[in-house]
Amino acid sequence: MTTDLQTPSNLTTRAGFAALIGAPNAGKSTLMNYIVGAKVSIVTPKVQTTRSRIRGIAMSGESQIIFVDTPGIFKPKRRLDRAMVHAAWQGTDEADVTLLLHDSARTSLDEETEAIIKQIIKIKEEFPHRKFALILNKIDLTKPENLLGRASQLTQMLEFEKIFMISAEKGKGVKDLVKWLAEQMPQSPFLFDPEDLSDLPQRQLAAEILREKLFMNLHQELPYQLTVETDSWQEKDDGSAEIHASIYVAREGHRGIVLGKKGQSMRRIGQSARLELEAMFERRIHLFTHVKYRKDWMNDPDRYRNWDLEFDA
Repeated sequence: MTTDLQTPSNLTTRAGFAALIGAPNAGKSTLMNYIVGAKVSIVTPKVQTTRSRIRGIAMSGESQIIFVDTPGIFKPKRRLDRAMVHAAWQGTDEADVTLLLHDSARTSLDEETEAIIKQIIKIKEEFPHRKFALILNKIDLTKPENLLGRASQLTQMLEFEKIFMISAEKGKGVKDLVKWLAEQMPQSPFLFDPEDLSDLPQRQLAAEILREKLFMNLHQELPYQLTVETDSWQEKDDGSAEIHASIYVAREGHRGIVLGKKGQSMRRIGQSARLELEAMFERRIHLFTHVKYRKDWMNDPDRYRNWDLEFDA
């Protein structure tokens, strides 16, 4: 929740935004979750999991860093794809620092990262004051000589403010990155309560965790053709919470696939989501899921507003 927190006059505090951009599956969500210290953005091995901009809040000394996790940037084919890519670039507009994450374990430089750098070059020509740093991620999965070669290849294309080599999953090199980011934030009162980890409401976070489990358990294109919404969140007298969530599929025939034989698949997925939500919120959760067919939901303007995406991007 955003606050108008006042800073004591004897303290010099900093607060600002750091946008995370990169090709799908570069490790943006993993990095933000590691720095924030909690899962605020879902992570799956599948590409294009993140659909909208999600903010995670981290404190480093007297600096508050608001990370903006953006959808992976790729060549869009559908309306939803275009909206996601637009949101990713929009995240850089409001950032004090933009971090380009690259999967250094790739055998060669991918087309998406090349296209992103070309776009950054255009942005720098128009806004030379904007700061872009390069993060080579997954260094634990590549040889040192390959890592240095990739760094040289990328820096020949664009002069970055700073280069970091990290493992977001294991936390290697992340401490130096956070220290540098804290120094880049402008002097400002804190923009959020220092105790907050994200600006994502609990209802939306519950829907995202359930969507993550669907991504992990469903195959091929099906996860990309469904969405999850929290219908209700009811506080119970015993301190638990009752959550009702709807899973909307794009085709009638997909309902049966999501549910599985006698509803077994959905029960397994729902239980996995419930256990994670209980650990996250440190309370008992009663999760009720409903699989529904909603024709052409991927072209419904209301869905895009819910995700903070532009329908006509």
